[in-house]
Amino acid sequence: MLLIHADYLEFEAKEKTKIAEETDILNGRMEECLVAFIAVEKKDDEENPQSVVNKAVEEIEKLANNLKVNNIVVYPYAHLSKNLSSPKIALEVLKDIEKKLRENNYNVLRAPFGWYKAFKLSCKGHPLSELSREIYPDDEKVEDKEKIPSKFYLVKENGELIEINKDNINIIEDEELKSLAKYELGIKDKQEKEPVHIKIIKEKDFCDYEPSSDPGHFRWYPKGKLIRDLLAEYVYNLVVSYGAMPVETPVMYDLSVKPIKEHADKFGERQYRFRQGNKELMLRFAACFGQFMIKKDMYLLPKYLPLRLYELSTYSFRYEQRGELIGLKRLRAFTMPDMHTLCLNLEQALEEFENQFWMCLKTGEDLNVSYNVIFRFVEDFFNEYRDWIMNLISKYINKYKKYVILEILPKRKHYWVGKVDIAVIDSLGRPIENPTVQIDVESAKRFNIKVKDSYPILLHCSPTGSLERALCGILESEGKRKDKLPTLPLWLSPIQVRVIPVSDKYINYAIKIAEKLRENNIRVDVDDSEARVGKKIRTAGKEWIPYIVVVGEDEVKNNILTVTIREKSTLKNQYKQHMTTEELIKEIKEKTKDYPFKPLPYPMFVSKQPKFH
Repeated sequence: MLLIHADYLEFEAKEKTKIAEETDILNGRMEECLVAFIAVEKKDDEENPQSVVNKAVEEIEKLANNLKVNNIVVYPYAHLSKNLSSPKIALEVLKDIEKKLRENNYNVLRAPFGWYKAFKLSCKGHPLSELSREIYPDDEKVEDKEKIPSKFYLVKENGELIEINKDNINIIEDEELKSLAKYELGIKDKQEKEPVHIKIIKEKDFCDYEPSSDPGHFRWYPKGKLIRDLLAEYVYNLVVSYGAMPVETPVMYDLSVKPIKEHADKFGERQYRFRQGNKELMLRFAACFGQFMIKKDMYLLPKYLPLRLYELSTYSFRYEQRGELIGLKRLRAFTMPDMHTLCLNLEQALEEFENQFWMCLKTGEDLNVSYNVIFRFVEDFFNEYRDWIMNLISKYINKYKKYVILEILPKRKHYWVGKVDIAVIDSLGRPIENPTVQIDVESAKRFNIKVKDSYPILLHCSPTGSLERALCGILESEGKRKDKLPTLPLWLSPIQVRVIPVSDKYINYAIKIAEKLRENNIRVDVDDSEARVGKKIRTAGKEWIPYIVVVGEDEVKNNILTVTIREKSTLKNQYKQHMTTEELIKEIKEKTKDYPFKPLPYPMFVSKQPKFH
């Protein structure tokens, strides 16, 4: 808002725009007045417009009282911002400001919205005659302040439910699960450090913030790009083998399409919204929109269900607050594996939910991370399907020997009636939300997705969570290990083997070994640098290279390799094993069997590999 204490303001509407309001008040004049030039911004639209109205009125009245002014002009002035709300919301906000000021006994003149206007203004010119104010919406919706809180329970192997709260949190013995429960209950531990993965991604030349972009957007270097591509192929293979059909949909959507606008408004996260010409558009925050629109246009028969569509949404966007951006854990542009399943009825949906839950848990085994599980159900749904829920939880506890957290919501406020969220706990004891499966009972109707004459149930599933968070979870898990050296899963390691000749005399032999490994789809390089052997070995260790092969006179003479195996080594003791080239190939092939492969994204010789930091 730009607030001007004026001798008078007069205006005349000259020409309509395409978004002009219909009104008979096309000219006006007010004397001895406070003029409020107002631009309504996108953030007001997305979060809580009513809180903006209340705060704006409060600021206007405060200044009007100081100036002893009772005449107020509300003047729409889009030129105050480049980040405008939708015309519909802007007009509603301006009308509400006018209405509240009138209710509080002010004389109000509101200039028409969406018209080109000529105006004359005479500013009084004293210290309080020109002021500006920025009004921010409340972070919390009004209705959220009145909500009945959820209840949280620790579920044990015998099905016993123990309600947990801030006072008895220590009954949870598993430290990782306790960390998850603390987060859910709003118990904050003071942490001034940054998560360990932020240091690792820079040290290992995986990725970094892109300074010339919006905050929370990353540049990916060859090693990090390789890891993301392998993760993408891994999830693709996983869901396709499960029966999903891959599709690709746009990243941008028109908010004049009613179901898209409704779905976007229901989503709690902040969004990238903008205007292009007369259209209000948004960048997607998940692959829901495109997949739902595909399903809406399909001819669906019961025999096709369950019908699974999958997309790797490169990219999805969420306008996280700048202070909330934390490395790969919270960012604004991310890659989300997103599968949506149409189910004929709730019975079929529950069966699919369980199958997809186990699929999500398998990704933890394949990525070598420890998952922690929280189930969330609306109370009515939980009561009706309690036996099925408790049976599923019991199976999980028996298999993984870990308890779970259960959240019971008093009523449904989202599109889902039940979901499972699976998290990795970072080095600071905070959860990284990874896989999820959700039972959606609302979206099929909203998007008019029908099977014959009925609306099916929809499941949302991301088997790993975003690829960035998946990598974040791996690095945080490895960064906090005390029992062994940190390492990536072998199939994800950018360089799986480094061959180190003890001198130039053995470089050709080292190259021969490397070429044989490369022929067998193993990512290998050769350290031909001028550094001493000890330093070369230490450098390979800093890069978390799983197998370090040192070749010298004995190795050439005996046709045997001396291999340092990182997985079996500790900080105090490097585990070395003698094996033939064929034995090394066999061991690596067995460990990477059924996982995707991509070739080395770097020159084979270390001396030619550039540094990105």
